[in-house]
Amino acid sequence: MDRHKVKRQRLDRICEGIRPPIVNGPMPARPLVALLDGRDCTVEMPILKDVATVAFCDAQSTQEIHEKVLNEAVGALMYHTITLSRQDLEKFKALRVIVRIGSGYDNVDIKSAAELGIAVCNIPSSSVEETADSTLCHILNLYRRVTWLHQAMREGNRASSMEQIREVAGGAVRIRGETLGIIGLGRVGQAVALRAKPFGFNVIFYDPYLPDGVERSLGLQRIGTLQDLLMHSDCITLHCSLNEHNHHLINDFTIKQMRHGCFLVNTARGGLVDEKALAQALKEGRIRGTALDVHESEPFSFAQGPLKDAPNVICTPHTAWYSEQASIESREDAAKEIRRAITGHIPDTLRNCVNKEYLLLAAQWPSIDPAAVHPELNGAVAYRHYIIQCDDANDICRKKRCMPSAYWHRSPRHLTFSCRSLPCMLKTKGDGIVPCNILQEGCRETKAYEMTPMP
Repeated sequence: MDRHKVKRQRLDRICEGIRPPIVNGPMPARPLVALLDGRDCTVEMPILKDVATVAFCDAQSTQEIHEKVLNEAVGALMYHTITLSRQDLEKFKALRVIVRIGSGYDNVDIKSAAELGIAVCNIPSSSVEETADSTLCHILNLYRRVTWLHQAMREGNRASSMEQIREVAGGAVRIRGETLGIIGLGRVGQAVALRAKPFGFNVIFYDPYLPDGVERSLGLQRIGTLQDLLMHSDCITLHCSLNEHNHHLINDFTIKQMRHGCFLVNTARGGLVDEKALAQALKEGRIRGTALDVHESEPFSFAQGPLKDAPNVICTPHTAWYSEQASIESREDAAKEIRRAITGHIPDTLRNCVNKEYLLLAAQWPSIDPAAVHPELNGAVAYRHYIIQCDDANDICRKKRCMPSAYWHRSPRHLTFSCRSLPCMLKTKGDGIVPCNILQEGCRETKAYEMTPMP
């Protein structure tokens, strides 16, 4: 048997079980793309059929995903019904990109994904109109009490006399002059604001991440603190993403800062609201009514949870985003993002990569114990970390801030580099120097530099 082949087999056994680096090397000739928590791929298939094999899993957890998908899938599509923690992500051996079919991505650990070399993308624009329309529908429903009037009619209450009308429609409020407070003025928040103004709402918002001047272009009033917005709003609607900093943004403390008898609407993320505190506030009358499309525990059931006995509650099953058109568009956009990942350069060619910053900061190579690798394999310190020995960053790349991102190509002495916007990993010249050719993407010349193992 060829001795090089023997050495390669020995090296493979040593490195067995180590997750390979996810980098911009050549993909398999026919990469596998899997829809994790669904079964209909009729929209995605025409877009991906010439570049990938598409499969579905219809799983609610990674325990239900087939071993072939865990071992071979390069791309993953997913809705909001499955959660991928770091432990789940580590089960995938070849995954390079995850596309969330929708705007929210709190069901994916994006930082851990980046550390594992997996890009995470979302589709933020396809359901903006639907979510904004549903939000306004909930707001009008709370003010005009349509749901409760319909329920009274179904129960046989004709409300023919003035006293009966007053009893059934009690709590209905005139909209003009009311103050609508929006928390988070992103795409949906802006769409809600523009829809609410013609009804006569005075629209205010709180968003510490929005640049100055946006309020002027939209004709809205910006509020400097969350507390001030809560104090001045007759109806509050949430349109911010969920993260570790705003979990239970609406809690017992913030509810006490609200105007007595205000309305609350949430079509963003269920974790933004402490449902126990909300239920208590509804029973005490501190909040007059609430409309929720998202919940802390989904799928939602009135028979369980703290809201089962709370009055003046409207709940819908996380469908504010849905229309037939929006569903198809979001799936098409997700498939196109997967296609860009397969045919292009991750993450540069991705349109909506939400963990790009983490990807650029994360290590590009797996952590391998040097003692576990035999020094004589392939005639060098195989699969060790290497850095360029160079005095000037401009010798490597014409960009002043770059970091070589490498993957092994053909042999451990041949590395391919691409530029990234990170500080250069340049070290002073030391022992154990290994000659190596460096191919530089984006630079005019191909130069030979010396390489040395990183400590």
